[in-house]
Amino acid sequence: MNYPWLDKYCMSKEGAIREYKEEWKATRYMVGGKTFALQGNDNTDRPIITLKLLPADGDHLRNLYEGIVAGYYMNKKHWNSVYLDGSVPDDIVQDMIDTSYSILFASLTKKVQKEIIE
Repeated sequence: MNYPWLDKYCMSKEGAIREYKEEWKATRYMVGGKTFALQGNDNTDRPIITLKLLPADGDHLRNLYEGIVAGYYMNKKHWNSVYLDGSVPDDIVQDMIDTSYSILFASLTKKVQKEIIE
């Protein structure tokens, strides 16, 4: 993997929890019980991270970077997978993680959001 900072960055998000799912052979990062990032491999064993974006943003990034594709094993409209081969700049991957986290955090109830930030 060419993004050695990835785990630490995901875990730096307020309320983030990391969980390894053996049956998926993947690590998911969650906030308030909802997944904002899923790191594993595709069916050819290439490392990927899958993140949620607004559909227009995901389409735009997929057109800009060959290393960003429709979400692997996820809803192709809302989820995008980034191949962790170094072809996508670090700042773009970080922005995608930030956006995914923000989308999922905003979907939580106000009560749960408050519990996380306090």
